Amino acid sequence: MSPRPDYAAFLRQQLAEQPHNVMRHALGEEAVWVKRAGAPHGRGRYRAMAVLAGLLRLPVLSPVPNPGGPQAIATEVRRLRDLAARGVRVPEVLAAQEDGFAMRHLGRPGEDTPSLINAMDDAARAHDAPAAFALWEQGLDALAHVHRQGTCLSQAFARNMVRCPDGEMACIDFEDDPAAVLPLAVCHARDALCYAHSTAIYLQQIGRLAEARERWAAWVAQGSPEMQAVLKDSVRRLRWLRHLPASRKLGRDLQRVRAAHDLLIT
Repeated sequence: MSPRPDYAAFLRQQLAEQPHNVMRHALGEEAVWVKRAGAPHGRGRYRAMAVLAGLLRLPVLSPVPNPGGPQAIATEVRRLRDLAARGVRVPEVLAAQEDGFAMRHLGRPGEDTPSLINAMDDAARAHDAPAAFALWEQGLDALAHVHRQGTCLSQAFARNMVRCPDGEMACIDFEDDPAAVLPLAVCHARDALCYAHSTAIYLQQIGRLAEARERWAAWVAQGSPEMQAVLKDSVRRLRWLRHLPASRKLGRDLQRVRAAHDLLIT
């Protein structure tokens, strides 16, 4: 058996040398990601989001500050370790210090680990409706597992879910902690809306929105009564989205919003 690498020494070296804040490296026979603290973030945009959430009376839009810098590193390391302890598949933290940390790559050398959004997009482009729908259900199941552990994701978009080589779904990107500033029920509803927003357009493309609505309703029914109430109220307050045109001429972002609305209206 080969000796365990000195991850702490490797981290110190890469933080001093790597040209980008996030980079993948080879360490022996394994792949390791090193993430260095970036510049601290300003708070102006969060104040604007707080005003918007208040005006619309939508707690799910309340801002979750990401301060950036060393604070974001500390938050991500803490969250990764907590989620792993709860049985949620996330990258393993190998070493950490104030200005950065190292984590193990979710795949194996030479094996693809696509994000869920890329996997669904590829399946939709290939007109493989069963594969795209199965991927969507797998992401939904992964999100339900997170919620059953009494926690939440940071930004539950499909880009932050990764399909590992063994077929299981993992979650990434935890620079902020919604549960530190919002009630858990709001965090769970927020996760649900993020997931719907990032995936519904592919369900629309493959012609499976009607079937997905039934699956979505069953998924919501398994959540806590508090989460269901927050989600129901949020969807009700967003009902004006049904007036958005479905035309592709208005851009991909509006298409995503309209498709998410069509999924959520069960």
